[in-house]
Amino acid sequence: MAKKSKRLRAALEKVTPEPLPLSEAVAKLQSYDAPKFDQSIEIAIRLGIDNTQADQIVRGSIVLPHGIGKKQRVVVFAKGPAAEEAKEAGADFVGEDDLAKKIKEGWTDFDACIAAPDMMKLVGPLGRVLGPRGLMPSPRAGTVTPEVGKTVQEYKAGKVEFRNDKSGVIHAVVGKASFEPKKLAENIQAFIDKISSLQPSAVKGTYFRGTYLSATMSPSVRLAV
Repeated sequence: MAKKSKRLRAALEKVTPEPLPLSEAVAKLQSYDAPKFDQSIEIAIRLGIDNTQADQIVRGSIVLPHGIGKKQRVVVFAKGPAAEEAKEAGADFVGEDDLAKKIKEGWTDFDACIAAPDMMKLVGPLGRVLGPRGLMPSPRAGTVTPEVGKTVQEYKAGKVEFRNDKSGVIHAVVGKASFEPKKLAENIQAFIDKISSLQPSAVKGTYFRGTYLSATMSPSVRLAV
């Protein structure tokens, strides 16, 4: 068994098993001794869904009120006026065949991939590379869109995509440990509200079965939802 660091042992001593209200949960999380880098704050929500049923899949995206504290690297498949629009919006790489070739060769050093609808014949074959990394553009996620400029701006502002995993859990980054407690709490509440609004009608019983906050290198805090 790996030896726990002094910092982690000190944090574990502060852990409380009972769920905490949002403001208290944020305060608890930020009270843990931190490493020397600015940790990402993540939320994990276990949902009462049957992930084998297509009508109970929970997925979508949200632009958090205060972003996620990270500069998103965005690539765009587009041509003509759409390509110019993407460049003006701040896309890091805009291309067609050249971009497809670069990705086929293994380049995935970006956080979001957006495609204009007329580019999908070019993007489709890249599913084997982009799919496992959660980077494949799709209409449902809003990353296949004629409004490439607007979408690039949203991702640059901290847009977050989410989808439940095979165990019915949704994971997402909701900010940085350096955020002011109020701003971090507002991001978390906005994310929870979004997931709540997407509750499938087929779900019976408890929808939120457990919600936890954690930093990159910290114990989790259970949130009362």
